[in-house]
Amino acid sequence: MLVTGIEILSKAHKEGYGVGAFNFVNFEMLRTIFEAADVAQSPLIVQASEGAIKYLGMDMVLSMVYTMSKRHSHIPVALHLDHGTSFESCKRAVDAGFTSVMIDASHHPFKENLELTKEVVDYAHSKGVSVEAELGRLMGIEDNVSVDEKDAVLVNPNEAEEFVKVSQVDYLAPAIGTSHGAFKFKGEPKLDFDRLVEVKKRTNIPLVLHGASSIPESVRQTFLSTGGDLKGGKGVPFDFIEQSIKGGINKINIDTDLRLAFIGQVRKMANDHPSEFDLRKYFTPGMEAVKAVIVERMHVLGSAGKI
Repeated sequence: MLVTGIEILSKAHKEGYGVGAFNFVNFEMLRTIFEAADVAQSPLIVQASEGAIKYLGMDMVLSMVYTMSKRHSHIPVALHLDHGTSFESCKRAVDAGFTSVMIDASHHPFKENLELTKEVVDYAHSKGVSVEAELGRLMGIEDNVSVDEKDAVLVNPNEAEEFVKVSQVDYLAPAIGTSHGAFKFKGEPKLDFDRLVEVKKRTNIPLVLHGASSIPESVRQTFLSTGGDLKGGKGVPFDFIEQSIKGGINKINIDTDLRLAFIGQVRKMANDHPSEFDLRKYFTPGMEAVKAVIVERMHVLGSAGKI
């Protein structure tokens, strides 16, 4: 059942749990995400970036998601544009049938970010579509980063309060120390939970954690043992994610873990069976590995059994 993002996240906000937002770039990944949600009986957000839309085509993205949402009609699912870079990009997604969009103007000064976000919110809300925005810049917190340097890149709670009040955005991604990809932290993982709690208090809306892949040990080992190189990359530990949810996070973006799990199994198949060329025999182990990652994550987030 396709619904808006705020329908899913307002319940998570009220009851204090997190909902996974999983990126997809092909049918195998999308099908697996839905099947995992079915196993966990969890609400779901599926995300397509501008790159994924360019790769698949807007019509294919919509048709695949609508087909899978009908196949799993008991699962509340939102289709979200991840990191829309302009008003035009968000408008295209809204007009095409996305039920949630993100405008990412976090690289702009506060005033420009606010103005662009409000423009997107006004248009999307007129069409019944939810909107996410971001404040601060995603980059891992290191041991030697000063307080002043943290304040320069992490979300400012005072600005967050004003931003939400003026823009009327539905959910906000506050930068608290994560970063995208597998290479989040050079030292021990650190997130600014105090800052998160203050932002939640000031805004009282669903909050979003970007760059939330954890790189589970089993995924790491398969990826490395089949020839992959993570260059010492570290994900966000599960206990950090759980603490983030307690601090007010309700939408958790996950992409890298799915890619690593899928590619690790495809490589394993290629290494173990070099004469095999049946694509189904390559993709099926990858899909099963991704499903296991997602089901486990839904239990960690607290969304399992929330349908």
